[in-house]
Amino acid sequence: MYVAHLSLTDFRSYSQVELPLEPGITALVGPNGQGKTNLVEAVGYVATLGSHRVPSDAALVRAGANRAVVRAKVVREERPTLVEVEITPGKANRSRINGGSPGRARDILGILRTVLFAPEDLALVKGDPDGRRRFLDDLLVQLTPRIAGVLGDYERVLRQRSALLKSAGAATRARAGADLRTLDVWDAKLAQTGAQVVVARQALVAALRPRAADAYDQVSAGQGELRLTYRSSLDAALGQAEDEPSVDPDAGVELVEARLLDAMGRLRGKEIERGVCLVGPHRDDLVLQLGDLPAKGYASHGESWSVALALRLASYALLTHGVDDAGAWSADWGPDGEPVLILDDVFAELDTRRRERLAQLVAGARQVLVTAAVPQDVPEPLAGARVDVMGGEVARVL
Repeated sequence: MYVAHLSLTDFRSYSQVELPLEPGITALVGPNGQGKTNLVEAVGYVATLGSHRVPSDAALVRAGANRAVVRAKVVREERPTLVEVEITPGKANRSRINGGSPGRARDILGILRTVLFAPEDLALVKGDPDGRRRFLDDLLVQLTPRIAGVLGDYERVLRQRSALLKSAGAATRARAGADLRTLDVWDAKLAQTGAQVVVARQALVAALRPRAADAYDQVSAGQGELRLTYRSSLDAALGQAEDEPSVDPDAGVELVEARLLDAMGRLRGKEIERGVCLVGPHRDDLVLQLGDLPAKGYASHGESWSVALALRLASYALLTHGVDDAGAWSADWGPDGEPVLILDDVFAELDTRRRERLAQLVAGARQVLVTAAVPQDVPEPLAGARVDVMGGEVARVL
């Protein structure tokens, strides 16, 4: 799998740009602020319908423009597919495949897969749980695109239920009667969609666990053991100790759904008082440990980078192996299943040893896109084609 051509219209700083690409390694080189990251951000957007830099699509549209368009020719098994996504702030984004009729944006999910390394990855270790939840969900969407609909449904139900809790809380404080029958309906919907998210994340973490441990061992040269655990908000809600998780990795959707309903029943008084949903996948976390200690707060800067790199390398390994018909992540796709690797200014953040190890580990990938301020920032194992980026213009260096 690789991107053969990228075309942008009114995306970020570009009014229009055409960038032909090839398999192998391509370095996008230019001073900061010239648009290198905008190019790889667009590639990542086609794969995930999200940006690694901002939470909202509005920032992706060039100032003064009403919409942005990203087109990518994706080649897999020697067959090209033209993918187009139209980004319109305040409206539903639309997509086209091979010039067909406009459809839902998420219809293009699964055509292109990417793994992106960026300076922002350090927040996976040092930041808040929402970044780690997003890491899991973005990877889930690339592995099984149908989960995007489940995640969207859960977010809509969560917003509606939260609004009802706030209304019920206000009515209670005003000593007015609160009709909670509607809340029962939304409890059921939240449990139904939330259980699917929890079970999918549990399976993903189980698949990532050995791959992340192996990747950390390679990046850190055997300096410690990385452990991954999915911590559900159900644990605290149902009185479970942290070392006795209430959500067993093998638990089915129906069992988790029942436990979510039980937890919401127990917490209803507190939820109405506070006006927020206190249990569900929106409050879960991916716990990262080095040995018996949490990486957050205990890992050094270098160790934190090794953990972040291990998570991305594990994602690459999992995407390369793909999914089988039963949804298990085990089928071997071969070289055309490899995701595109994007290394966005990451080498400037790493010490020499980690730079060299990362470069050696990814140099053989089908397609690698690297951004760097100067050519010297690109490690020797990643020597390849070069594109200079300056002032919104791109030029291939022969």
